[in-house]
Amino acid sequence: MHTRKYGPGPDGPDGGAGDSGRPQVGELRVPGARLHYEVRGRGPLLVLLPGGGGDAGVYDGFAPLLADAYTVVALDPRGYSRSVLDGPPGTQTVERQADDVAALVAHLGGGPADVIGGSDGALVGLDLLARRPGLVRRVLAQEPPAFGLLPRAEEHKAFIASVHETFVREGLGPAGARFAAWAGAGGDRWEPEPALAARLFANGPHFLEHELRSFTSWLPDVEALRGPAAEGRLVLAVGRETRGALCREPALVLASLLGLDPVPLPGGHGGWLAEAEKSAVLVRELMK
Repeated sequence: MHTRKYGPGPDGPDGGAGDSGRPQVGELRVPGARLHYEVRGRGPLLVLLPGGGGDAGVYDGFAPLLADAYTVVALDPRGYSRSVLDGPPGTQTVERQADDVAALVAHLGGGPADVIGGSDGALVGLDLLARRPGLVRRVLAQEPPAFGLLPRAEEHKAFIASVHETFVREGLGPAGARFAAWAGAGGDRWEPEPALAARLFANGPHFLEHELRSFTSWLPDVEALRGPAAEGRLVLAVGRETRGALCREPALVLASLLGLDPVPLPGGHGGWLAEAEKSAVLVRELMK
């Protein structure tokens, strides 16, 4: 079951959103939630997955730059912003979010889709490729925070648990600052417009309570990603300005395990958000 609430794009309710950059808006019913998604352009399907606490709006400056070549889809993950849960929130899982994206791809034509994910969204892209390779043509995963791949993984897990404890005791600001300083996102000069900033701030408690621990302890299926179904279809990316930062390290380790060369994208952990035009040019080449 789904509904669509189309925006005022020049192509009308049955066409793409044209070159205006204004998305068509839809809602898809999935088990336990209603997913908000936004569509621009025409062509092969390209799905954009935000990082933890993010929503479709983080790609407002990036998605229109690819809408001439793709049907570009961005979504609010369940429990964030306009994707409303049916009941009380519980632990977010990579697999559940990947299943949501799979349902959206099926709803929009069945794929195979190109997928770009940043941070937690990169984990979701990796899981899609590993478990549902028939729905995916290529995945670009920007700095997936799979800290369990790293040496001293248990120490990293304990630190993440301490960030959650800080959140419970002291609130969003101190916990978020501790995590950012530890991960070393660095180099991001992107600033959301006020309405988006308010939504992202409101998503912060849900991220720290229900997603941070489960996502950062999730491990990708290396054997599946190394297997023939995924061969040649994964691009791992790092920020040019995250050298020496912990947030970059899981991508480097995973690339080594898979025999891949990580691709540098502009900016820090947010990658293309800070320098969308340069990133869009690179993405066109990487997703060929």
